[in-house]
Amino acid sequence: MKPTASIILIVLAIAMIYLGTTNGILPPTLTGIGFIAIAVVFLSDNKK
Repeated sequence: MKPTASIILIVLAIAMIYLGTTNGILPPTLTGIGFIAIAVVFLSDNKK
């Protein structure tokens, strides 16, 4: 479950970062970075 959620979060993060940077607005970009951080935690937790 966590690897699937991580992949979905990374895809959403890329989309949000792209939309935020192309439109010049900060909140979607920051949310995308947060999604990447959550995905990294999910992936690192899975290896234990």
